[in-house]
Amino acid sequence: MNTEWQLKEDIVRICRMLHRKNYLAATDGNVSVRLGERVFVTPSGVHKGMMEAYQILTIDPEGRVLSGEGKPTSEIRMHLLAYELRPDIAAVVHAHLPYATACTLAGIDLLEPILPEVVITLGGVPTAAYATPGSDEVPESIRGFIKDYDAILLSRHGAMTVGPDVTDAYNKMEKLEHTARVVLAARLQGPLEPLPPAEVEKLRRLGEKYRARSK
Repeated sequence: MNTEWQLKEDIVRICRMLHRKNYLAATDGNVSVRLGERVFVTPSGVHKGMMEAYQILTIDPEGRVLSGEGKPTSEIRMHLLAYELRPDIAAVVHAHLPYATACTLAGIDLLEPILPEVVITLGGVPTAAYATPGSDEVPESIRGFIKDYDAILLSRHGAMTVGPDVTDAYNKMEKLEHTARVVLAARLQGPLEPLPPAEVEKLRRLGEKYRARSK
């Protein structure tokens, strides 16, 4: 069974991986994990590549700090809304992915079925409307998507992913950025042809089996 300290160490590990992969810079991004009625979350203003487990805050479902020093990430309302609407998830990752963010700037939609592995593992990746970072607009921008998608692009503001644990949420973030890089490179050669509907349906059925085995 995961202990509180183990989960905080997991958050630190993921933050360092995000920083090493250039998925965020300095104090950007945020990560949280839910355990029962407690949420462990990265604090505001701390460099994610240098973070230590003792700096992770513990909050309640309303965002009140139960233990730790400092303030929760300014995006905490986005995390808490995800947990409220998705009882099946236990982790949220938000990062400022360079290629995925570039897709939102260029108006490239990653919801179209282009790569088979993305259809299988993520289903699709919608883009939420632009919202001022740190404001109540951010959780509202994802409200219409979070029930149906595990990965969401945030216009001009990176992406968020969710999962049953923080490693799973990170893996989805890595897959999302890889997809964005491939799509951007392909778009330089011209328009992209989506997968045929019959193939998409076949891949979605494979995805259902894949997710069932992962539970």
